[in-house]
Amino acid sequence: MAGTNSMQKSARDMILSLSLILLAAGVIWLFIPHDDGEPDLKRVDYRVDLLTARRAATYPVAAPEGLSEAWKPTSVRFQGEEFDSWHLGYRTPDGEYVAVEQSAQKPVVFIEGETQGAEKTGKTQQIDGKTWTRYEGDRYDALVLEEEGSTTVVTGTASFARLTEMAEALRTASD
Repeated sequence: MAGTNSMQKSARDMILSLSLILLAAGVIWLFIPHDDGEPDLKRVDYRVDLLTARRAATYPVAAPEGLSEAWKPTSVRFQGEEFDSWHLGYRTPDGEYVAVEQSAQKPVVFIEGETQGAEKTGKTQQIDGKTWTRYEGDRYDALVLEEEGSTTVVTGTASFARLTEMAEALRTASD
């Protein structure tokens, strides 16, 4: 009988210990923040970068005008040493990504890189009197405008409707 009593005590102590551990884990879990939402991307002011790019680039640098405040600029860069490469990234109102990419680099190489391997569809569309070519890919889709001296790529995870909206908003200093 003495053995049974010590086994009961031992089992009771294990259950109490396990209960305390679970209670402590529950309390810790309650106080740890659980933010499952999307990260808050900071809005960037690209005006100075745009002026710099427009002064330095060998082609007319484009940036959107007239987009709603729901379009959030999130990244910008101009690299003069790399074919006057201009990048402006946006988060769309529906949470997708759209980027404006321009360069004086050879179009085939530039398009391949910026669209992440998207394929030319053979479909075109007219935007502001210019012919843009559609590209579709596993990761990004794109609208591409090849002009004398530069290539403009509007690319991202967004729909073609959003890509078109961005392309329609693009203006250069001479527009």
